Amino acid sequence: MKKVLSLVVIVSAIFAGKAGAQTTATATADAHATVITPITITKTMDLNFGILAPSAVPGTLTVSPAGMRSVTGGVSLLSTTGTVSPALFAVQGEDGFSYAITLPLIPVVLNNSTHIGSFMLASNFTSNPTVVTGGLLTGGNQALNVGARLNVGANQTPGVYNSLLPFPVTVNYN
Repeated sequence: MKKVLSLVVIVSAIFAGKAGAQTTATATADAHATVITPITITKTMDLNFGILAPSAVPGTLTVSPAGMRSVTGGVSLLSTTGTVSPALFAVQGEDGFSYAITLPLIPVVLNNSTHIGSFMLASNFTSNPTVVTGGLLTGGNQALNVGARLNVGANQTPGVYNSLLPFPVTVNYN
């Protein structure tokens, strides 16, 4: 009887070991990662609305992303334009990748450098490529142009107006 009991214990131990081995399996896998070129944006030219003439009626002067000027209200354009340019940026990153564009949502204040308290607001920023479509880095590069609307007050004080702080343009990979 002792031999039978010993044999049962031994057989049970063997089958218990096999049952544990049959319910566990192991496999291996490799790990991979792809590091891309970080996206960057560099300003190459500031936004410049050029020379304008105000009147007793307020108005606007808009510079498009293509550098074209248009006016509304009492603002007049002169034959001498001065420097007119949208803000120009160079975007660089990974070839073939698309990116999103974020433009200022709040107006940018331009202060008169000689008459303290005189200011104008730049707003309604637009870009090419547009914010809606975003950009595509062909060859890892793309030009980004940004225009805006300048709100000119009635009888705006003459002088040179500059933003105290630069306005942000942000790009990020989609």
